[in-house]
Amino acid sequence: MRTRIHDVHVFDGRDRLGVTEVVLEDGVIAAVGGGTEGTGGWDVEVDGRGGTLTPGLIDAHTHVFDGSLAEALRYGVTTEVDMFCLPRPLARHRSLAQESDDVADLRSAGTVATAPGGHPTQLLALLTGSVLDPGDVTELDFVTRPEQAEGFVKARIAEGADFLKIVIDDGTVHGTELPVLSREIAVALTAAAHDAGLRVVAHAITAAEVEVALDAGVDGLAHVWADLAPGNPVGRRLAERVREQGVFVVSTLAYFEAIGARGAGAGACAPPGRLAHAVGALRALHRAGAPLLAGTDATPFAPSHGAGLHRELELLCAAGLDAREALAAATAVPAEHFGLSDRGRIAPGRRADLLLVAGDPTRDVSALAAPTAVWRRGVRHAR
Repeated sequence: MRTRIHDVHVFDGRDRLGVTEVVLEDGVIAAVGGGTEGTGGWDVEVDGRGGTLTPGLIDAHTHVFDGSLAEALRYGVTTEVDMFCLPRPLARHRSLAQESDDVADLRSAGTVATAPGGHPTQLLALLTGSVLDPGDVTELDFVTRPEQAEGFVKARIAEGADFLKIVIDDGTVHGTELPVLSREIAVALTAAAHDAGLRVVAHAITAAEVEVALDAGVDGLAHVWADLAPGNPVGRRLAERVREQGVFVVSTLAYFEAIGARGAGAGACAPPGRLAHAVGALRALHRAGAPLLAGTDATPFAPSHGAGLHRELELLCAAGLDAREALAAATAVPAEHFGLSDRGRIAPGRRADLLLVAGDPTRDVSALAAPTAVWRRGVRHAR
């Protein structure tokens, strides 16, 4: 199948390329730019006048349940990075993503590393019987001593995990007390994962927890911290340290907004009122020049898969990113930091995961709300 998208504005994941054309062939991008007009032989020609072609969007923090990947693709999210999925559902979702182009692609941490009774184990009972089948809720694998780190990482690799997620959360922001991994265990897990070639992402939502994660040498943070008032000098220093260590941060502002809208509860990572704190942390990180990845913490509830990422980009712009930076945070930047070298950019040889929208989202991200078409591996899905 050869497809030519012509007379279209192109944002390649980093830069605006102006009005040009993009050729797709056998699921990949074959050419970008002029010079193919006279070659003919197209199976499909798409007139892109008045629209913008971007790489397919990547949501860098989700939780995938049945139906999530299909819903994501409807909104131009062609890849979801799942931050915790039990083994049986993960195998089911991974198989679907590999076999079907009607759903978003999937990368996952699989089972997270947490202390017995630690976050997020308190949520499983609430979800079982609603969005989790009782048969899917298997016994979790916990880490109680540094000596167990290597075995835990090997088990995650056998499970099919693409990276390791560790949970450093003592319950402070929840208004409760939770068992939490020790510093020594966090260090051991990070070292074992790195030895095995895995990136490490930490769930840490207070400044103190982020310090533990940074001391352990993690590669990324799954959230911004949400316990410091905007402008707090501790937050500014922490943002500088994040940048200096080259650690990426997933924003999840839409999650904090959703929590504020529905109120705190056992399913919340943070009580209402934390959005302003999270925005303050995001602004400090942006000013420091830390790598920012757009992610929502999407669930079957709120934020929603697909549409939630559109809201996340609006919140990022309201927090100080320009539209081009926000789009990069949902395309090229997460692809780079999660090692997805085959996507996230519009360039020859990359996967034909693409989003065509009316208008120019590099100037106003709300244009993403009017998608004309989505391609996943070159297969077009009309919206």
